[in-house]
Order: sequence, then structure tokens, then C-alpha cells
Amino acid sequence: MKQAMNYYALSRKEWQDFYRNGVLPLSEEELEQVKGFNDRISLQDVQDIYIPLTHLIHVYMKEYESLQVSNGLFLRTYSNVPPFIIGVAGSVAVGKSTTARLLQMMLDRIFKRRTVKLITTDGFLYPNKILEEKGLLDRKGFPESYDMEHLVNFLNEVKNGKEKVIAPVYSHSFYDIVEGEFETIDQPDILIVEGINVLQLPQNQQIYVSDFFDFSVYVDADPKLIEKWYLERFGALLDTAFQDPDNFYYPYARGNREDAFKMAEDVWQNVNQKNLEEYILPTRNRADVILHKTNHHIIDQIYLRKY
Repeated sequence: MKQAMNYYALSRKEWQDFYRNGVLPLSEEELEQVKGFNDRISLQDVQDIYIPLTHLIHVYMKEYESLQVSNGLFLRTYSNVPPFIIGVAGSVAVGKSTTARLLQMMLDRIFKRRTVKLITTDGFLYPNKILEEKGLLDRKGFPESYDMEHLVNFLNEVKNGKEKVIAPVYSHSFYDIVEGEFETIDQPDILIVEGINVLQLPQNQQIYVSDFFDFSVYVDADPKLIEKWYLERFGALLDTAFQDPDNFYYPYARGNREDAFKMAEDVWQNVNQKNLEEYILPTRNRADVILHKTNHHIIDQIYLRKY
């Protein structure tokens, strides 16, 4: 992977040597709970990659809190430290959801007196009905399919310490927003925001989602590998969807498997790959840390932004 000059390129061995004092904050069983569908991750990955990463996040948090205190001294006032917001970005099927959930669990265990919450930007997709009305159903996941104004307003309210800010909920089983269901974010100390679009520059807006981030991670891999993982995940979903008639994948699970995979390949090429190349991958160099994966979801390189 050719990387911009504003990053330190580190091997897995170099990265893990930076911080070896961490104690594993979760068990094998707990790791299985946060692991994404068809993703692969081990306790060794936690030790080698994620413990140093959480230590780095802690460094950023201390600097962030120090700056807030300094601002208060200058203004001769005291106010609560705003939430520290972490963005996690990357392609569909690259494993960013696992990274986000794992970070949430680890930070929650490490900072026992702090509240750590996680949301995904899937909840800010327009409902399928609206996408259909706008002629965007085949563009689901592209920037215009998200209610970016709603997402920016949500993050603004959280950052400003508003109580009980609600976020819509998205169901991957039904492939749509769940009407009348919301997640409440109530003044967390740390908020993790995961999604393919969190580092994108919005259209016709002056404020970016990433303007609210105090730290960001991009999960990266070769597009050919991601396509392989996407199709493997699709096959695994078919193996379970036939049990639930309400599942979006149920008709494909019950139908001809070869036709189903042909459909999935078309979706990858015409939607996910195009979205990756045109809108997601160009945001990679806006992240503070890039976790690069190779075969079997193994992280082999880490890129740390220079400042």
C-alpha cells in the first residue's frame, strides 16, 4: 500500500513494541461477542494491536482534557469536559464494526469511571421508503443516501453535552431503519461513531462529521480481499437467513444459491466497490491511525499520522 508522507509506517512488530504493559481486559468468550459476522480476530490481535491503540487513545484523551481545562482557566469559568469522540471508518465487510465494538469494550474496562457509548451511522440512512421516493435505493450507502444534516446535528448536541440525544436504529436483518425505535446517548465521556461515511466531506455543508472527532481510525485492506470477505459473509448470512421469513436475505437463502451469489457479486461491483473507490478510500488519509489488513483479517501494518 502506497501511503502519504504524513504517516509513520509501522510493522505489526514495531507497533506492539511501543506498549507492552497492558493487561488483556477481556476473555476469549467476550471477544467472540464483539466479533463481527464472519470476521476473524484473536486475543493475540488484542494484545499486539488494540492494547497499544487504546494506550494511544489515552494519550490523546489526556491532551484533549488538558486543553479543555486550559480554556476554562483562560475564560475564568468551569464546565464539564465535552465527550471525546472517536470515528471508525472503512469499507463494507472490512471489519470496522468489530474494531468499534472491541474499542468500546476495552475502553469501558480500562476507564472504569467513564461512560463509553457506540453508535453506527447506518441509523442515519434515509428509510427505504424515502430512498425509493428519491430514486436512491440502488445508491444505498453512497453519501446522498444519508441524512447528513441529522447526523451532524446529533453529534453537535452530544458534543455540547445535551442530555438524552436520540439516534435512529438500523436493522441489518430487515435492511431498513426500524420505525419508532431509537438509541439514547446521554452525556457519555467517550462516544465511538462507526460507519463507512464518517470521514467523508459532505456535499453542500460547511460542517463535516469528522469536525467532531478527537481521534479517528480507518480499517483498510486491498479491495480484492474485501470483496472476498464480502462474499464469504454473504454466504454465511444465507446459511442462517432461511430460518426467518422476515429476514432481508430470506428469499435468496431459499432460492438458487448460484443466482444469489451472482446478485451479491453485482451488488459488490456496482454499489460497494464503486462507493469504496469514489467516496470511502479517498478519506483514508484523514484518519489518525490506519489499520491495514491482509489475508484472514490479520493486521500487518499500522500507519500513524504525523503532526
